[in-house]
Amino acid sequence: MSAVEAPARPQPAIRDQLADHLVTPQNAALIVIDYQPSQFAAIRSIDQELLTKNIVSTVKVAQLFGLPIVHSTVNVSTGLQEPTVQPLAELLSGYPPIDRTTINAWEDPNIIAAVRATGRRKLVMAALWTEMCLAFPTLDALREGFEIYPVTDAVGGTSAEAHRAALERIVQAGAQPVTWVSLAGELQRDWARQETVAGIVEVVLNERLLKE
Repeated sequence: MSAVEAPARPQPAIRDQLADHLVTPQNAALIVIDYQPSQFAAIRSIDQELLTKNIVSTVKVAQLFGLPIVHSTVNVSTGLQEPTVQPLAELLSGYPPIDRTTINAWEDPNIIAAVRATGRRKLVMAALWTEMCLAFPTLDALREGFEIYPVTDAVGGTSAEAHRAALERIVQAGAQPVTWVSLAGELQRDWARQETVAGIVEVVLNERLLKE
């Protein structure tokens, strides 16, 4: 070896992507619940335009890493509610919504079956509103042994207090809050994973953080 050659750097061992205690593309699924016009209309804890951007970015990140996605709406088939808002509905066009009548998605057997069919025990959860459609299924899923990761800046409540209280409630029960940007970093984890680097730069930096 010449005097100017640096010794080869040892390559770190790849952690088990299924057993990893952090979220990975192989151990997590995304659950998207009730991003419908009437739900948005009552949001007071976060700007509605920002909320839309954040849930769109969350879904784009999940799709980039190939996470299974379960998409649900409430009361569309009964005619009482409108479908998922654009542009989120367009992003989720490959994931037909499971419509239900229950406020708590975890009380709908079709939702539970779809979640279990993913085979994932870590559930990244996003729902409107925080105090009901996020909190209730989170509490139920935690009791069944799932790990729940609410995306706190991609959800909203009917007041700042309702949002805060709901997040405190589910965190005390064991939920692990994330933001859409932290989720992206947790899934990427290593810049040597070249297949998703360009996508992460586009979704996180070019479309959002360096633009706004």
